[in-house]
Amino acid sequence: MVRGYLPVSSRTKYMDLFAIVLKMLRKYALCDTCLGRQFALLGHGVDNDERGRMLKLGLLLHASELCYHKKHEGFEILKILAQNALLKEAEMTLDYFGKHFSKQGPQKNCFLCADRFKLVEGFTEKLTSALAEYEYSTFLVGIELPVNVEEREDEFKAEFKVVYGESIRHEFGRLFGKFLSDATHKTVDFKKPDLTIILNPFEETIRVQSNPLFIAGRYRKLVRNIPQSTWFCSNCQGKGCDKCAGTGKMYPESVEELISKPILAAAVGEKTAFHASGREDIDARMLGKGRPFVVEVSKPKRRVLDLAAVEKEINESGKGKVSVSHLRVVTKELVGELKKAEGVQKEYRVLVEFEKDVDEASLRLLEKQLTGAVIKQRTPLRVLHRRADLTREKYIYKVKVKKVSPNRVELQILCQGGLYIKELVSGDEGRTMPSVSNMLGIKAKPLRLDVLGVIAQNV
Repeated sequence: MVRGYLPVSSRTKYMDLFAIVLKMLRKYALCDTCLGRQFALLGHGVDNDERGRMLKLGLLLHASELCYHKKHEGFEILKILAQNALLKEAEMTLDYFGKHFSKQGPQKNCFLCADRFKLVEGFTEKLTSALAEYEYSTFLVGIELPVNVEEREDEFKAEFKVVYGESIRHEFGRLFGKFLSDATHKTVDFKKPDLTIILNPFEETIRVQSNPLFIAGRYRKLVRNIPQSTWFCSNCQGKGCDKCAGTGKMYPESVEELISKPILAAAVGEKTAFHASGREDIDARMLGKGRPFVVEVSKPKRRVLDLAAVEKEINESGKGKVSVSHLRVVTKELVGELKKAEGVQKEYRVLVEFEKDVDEASLRLLEKQLTGAVIKQRTPLRVLHRRADLTREKYIYKVKVKKVSPNRVELQILCQGGLYIKELVSGDEGRTMPSVSNMLGIKAKPLRLDVLGVIAQNV
């Protein structure tokens, strides 16, 4: 009768490793892969299926030797190998020694994987077909398993005190990754893959997650009265009503739409998100080299884009309203950099009208006093509905004043990002101090505002 350990002959002493293997196979049917996986850390450069077959063959050789010496234990081991190790060579060896063997019950499947590892290569063909519509360079495979499968393996490992094993989840992921890489010549990327592929080898399901594509550039808004982002109707919240003439929008177009639509079409994505380094007012232009932005494309099927052609399409369809430059593929980290860059230096030009005429001497003094000034600005009344009521300090680096008529001047201001220029002019009922109006003692209002520059490094 076979006990839970290998018998020891006078000439051969087998390691405890084989005693453990025999214990496992005596109780459970195991495929080569699942047996080898329990000893995955022993030996390198060997696949688990090879490792498992080696262990089975090692037992086969030992059992054969015992049979030559007429040891009953040898025949018992061969029967275990034939029944639970699914080893044809064990049946052949029993036949050689004249021992009839008949399997008890139907063909057994592997206790741990239900023979799913045999389907990996064929399932990979189905997978490559599912990925054919995607353009990608890197991927990562994730595995979903039924709870009972992992629980069964955990109990198995506890029962046999497995310490050198690899998890079934990890093995499936590694094998599918290897087969897919060989089949597609694509690279596995554990940090930022183009595609994340979720497989369930037991239910034979495939879910492909195409990770976002990020396209950066700079935009110029050449006309006034276009919002940066889509402004949905306040009455219907985008559904369409009489107030918005059924469009669902307060304005027919936006910088976001004019830029994002051609990019979305080129990438064959699902939707976009528009990120920018700050925003200009609807009635302000964005001139100079433009404002840094990133378009985030969700679930793209194309990643290698002709960005020169996309840039040309945006500029032509923008019809003199919006233009872009320096389009390029970037990483998600740049979105965070854009948010940080909102506080960098910005340059403005604003046409100011005073309630009465101003003299040249007063303007020169204004220029001198504003240069290097620290402005304490409480959240403007016009944006108080969407921003917290706080007082912020912003620095002005340089101011140039140019008189264009007796009661009108043009101010060119280089300042810290986040300073509200219109309120710097008007004073916003005392919420911005000092202000142009406050310094001159004359009511002032902004007529036209242009952003001339967003000075940000690496964005």
